[in-house]
Amino acid sequence: MSLSLSADQPAAPADAEDGVWLECIECGETFAPFADVRYTCDECDGLLEVRYDDLPTFEDFAAAADPDQGVWRYADALPLPSGVSIQEGATPLYDVPSLEADLGLEALRIKHEGMNPTGSFKDRGMTVGVAVARELGVDRLACASTGNTSAALAAYGSRGGMETLVLLPAGKVAAGKVAQASLHGARILEVDGNFDACLDIVQELAGQGEAYLLNSLNPFRLEGQKTIGLEILEGFLADYDTVPDRIVLPVGNAGNTSALYKAFRELVQAGALEEDEVPKLVGVQAEGAAPMVEAIENGADEVRRWDDVETRATAIRIGNPVNAPKALPGIRETGGTAISVTDEEITDAQRDLAGEGIGVEPASAASVAGLRKLREEGIVTEDERVACLTTGHLLKDPDAAAAAGREPEPVPAETAGVLDHL
Repeated sequence: MSLSLSADQPAAPADAEDGVWLECIECGETFAPFADVRYTCDECDGLLEVRYDDLPTFEDFAAAADPDQGVWRYADALPLPSGVSIQEGATPLYDVPSLEADLGLEALRIKHEGMNPTGSFKDRGMTVGVAVARELGVDRLACASTGNTSAALAAYGSRGGMETLVLLPAGKVAAGKVAQASLHGARILEVDGNFDACLDIVQELAGQGEAYLLNSLNPFRLEGQKTIGLEILEGFLADYDTVPDRIVLPVGNAGNTSALYKAFRELVQAGALEEDEVPKLVGVQAEGAAPMVEAIENGADEVRRWDDVETRATAIRIGNPVNAPKALPGIRETGGTAISVTDEEITDAQRDLAGEGIGVEPASAASVAGLRKLREEGIVTEDERVACLTTGHLLKDPDAAAAAGREPEPVPAETAGVLDHL
């Protein structure tokens, strides 16, 4: 199955339900969407995507009754009409005038997904994924996580009345994220290994029918994440009467890269967007966890798994991005690229965003760090309108925020002493 921007609008196969089906991106085999639990292709083990025989346009989205409805305002582009919802989506698209001027861009906006209910973009995927789990009749949900997925799954699983199991790499997850999963009632298993080891175990558990997998390997998760791209495009159209030239985003498991590319392909197929209007997708990784960058730089068709990964940007500390087969075509077909940045560059970008009043965790700031580097190298030009995606809230990783900020200054307990200190 081609993931090209020029691919034709698909016709519904016999196993479609209400115009929705699953299709393998490798061999093109199709499956009914809700008849069985399925994560990959039965024939070739390739990744699956959700397909639709009737794709909506911007006019359809604009007709939604409540513009603040968030993810489910885009129900026409999703596999179910409603989900297990905690009012996710409709996140801010911030102006950053000082940073825009510093980088010398025509326009720069920050799409801050940290303003979702549990503080990250993962809520968009979970509102759809947990709803599908309910449709399938499963009662135990599971994920591997660097933190944000576990927090979102725990919250949405609790909301949906389902048991939640999360596997975390021991000692490698920020305290704020573990606290969220714990408070929302998840059963937390700390694995003596990295994220990729956790995902291997969860996939095996799911394959044995012990739990319903809600990592981004699950094709329904990415449907909710498509709405990030739709909101960015609508925001730019409203403010600039054009879509952005480029969208820069952090890359961990490459789910958002894949999801945004799918959103744009569907808009092209629906006739709502021309191929040459599609924004360039730029993936940013930390230098210590950059298998996608390596694949793009080497012109490879697949990523080489990095067994040893390390970065203070814990949310993207991933060495084997499962969505690479979807994300690599997304970067290449849109004329984008991938770039790695140091932990120091990530922290500098975190401070830059804080200077605009926008608080993000380190992984989020990778997008701005990558944009700065591309601007310095002349790959991004001054006439471009750019959106940077920030994926998680500052308080997800309070230790990293404290380390990047100013140290407290001790003063005596009297006004005169404070004034003397100042």
